[in-house]
Amino acid sequence: MSRIIDVRVPDMGNFKDVAVIDVLVKPGDTIEPETPLVTLETEKATMDVPSTVGGVVERVVVAKGGTVNAGDVVVAVRSDEEPQGAGKEPAASTGPVSEAPAPAVQARDGQAGGTSSEPQRPAPAAAPAVPAAERAAPAPRAEQPAQALFAPALELGFSRAHASPSVRKFARELGVDLGAVSGTGFKGRITHDDVKGFVKKTLTATGAGGGRGAPASPRGAGLPSIPAVDFSQFGPTEVKPLSRIQRISGARLQASWVNLPHVTQFDEADITELERTRAALKDQATAKGIKLTPLAFILRACVKALQEFPQFNASLDASGENLVLKKYMHLGFAADTPQGLLVPVVRDADRKDVYELARAAGELAEKARAGTLTLAQMQGGCFTISSLGGIGGTAFTPIINAPEVAILGVSRAALRPVHIDGSFVPRLILPLSLSYDHRVIDGALAVRFTTFLARTLADARGLLEAVP
Repeated sequence: MSRIIDVRVPDMGNFKDVAVIDVLVKPGDTIEPETPLVTLETEKATMDVPSTVGGVVERVVVAKGGTVNAGDVVVAVRSDEEPQGAGKEPAASTGPVSEAPAPAVQARDGQAGGTSSEPQRPAPAAAPAVPAAERAAPAPRAEQPAQALFAPALELGFSRAHASPSVRKFARELGVDLGAVSGTGFKGRITHDDVKGFVKKTLTATGAGGGRGAPASPRGAGLPSIPAVDFSQFGPTEVKPLSRIQRISGARLQASWVNLPHVTQFDEADITELERTRAALKDQATAKGIKLTPLAFILRACVKALQEFPQFNASLDASGENLVLKKYMHLGFAADTPQGLLVPVVRDADRKDVYELARAAGELAEKARAGTLTLAQMQGGCFTISSLGGIGGTAFTPIINAPEVAILGVSRAALRPVHIDGSFVPRLILPLSLSYDHRVIDGALAVRFTTFLARTLADARGLLEAVP
């Protein structure tokens, strides 16, 4: 007997109001299990929601341009099959990341048009219910500049905040981290007035110079604005909108640069032996389907350095008064893609040897270029590596990927004469650029980190040791 099965949006971590950028099916289409239904995009990743059953599409609930959250119904499918993955427990967040997590489904009996309830639809037109304490507050503006829509509000703060959907929307438009706002509503609920009060307090503190305890505005409030210029008065121009990834990345990079006191420590590593060893093992690794790049050795060296200096494997909490030391080690690396710069995360890097790191990084980089990275594969990073060596450069100042406290920049290695035992010999020297949050890490600790890292990179044999 056929029945109607609702296919829902899978768990997406802390992400809310995810944009629907494409609907891939329509009512009447015959589909198979794993058929992509819609394409979602949030932060720097896109993902397809696959069907868990085969059958005929009865209804399409979402629309292109709308938004959805975890658990929302995507389509209703008339099927005689049992949904795949029904009753299975979702994978733990710290375990291996699946390439396409199966969405939850809910089966219900009935005929076409005879369901007991309407499926949940994204972005209802009616305003959500607001507690009495908030009704007097003015409604948020209906229209905001496009830049404000991508303000870098911290998802962790939003996930823990006690606030209504309208307040969350208002906070996102202003770029306010709800995790830093104290609620005065019923049972500590955050109201519109609380958000506005927080913004006013931040603007006042920033304008007065502020102290360490004063929260900083993520959009650089209080700084002089850049004057608007009509460039067409000087000659022909063309207006080209920034991509979604550029808009999101730009706001987050600005927030990190404004809020974190960046300092960059430059150093060099002698990787002559490392490169000789890598070249000798390259064919052997290729036979196993592994591309043994320098990045794998750098990842392994960073693992050892983070184990030696755990303060780099940490983040400040929302109050800025406590350091959260992480007992796991997930390393991000910048990947250059046609869509823009993405940062996949190699999970549990401390449990992988060089070959496993090379395989994991290669698979993630390929998914990044293909635009198939899942949201989970870009979350949870502890420390980031930005390697531009394949392109060029001698040094640069990478911006910290907040809420991390440090990022390593790697430029192109070059042969240089080095004075050893009374004579000059050619050595392959790798430039290193370590940017760090000076609130957490001082200069002495930073140079100890880069010195240790350089010494570790010089010991190719040590990097190839088996992981305990």
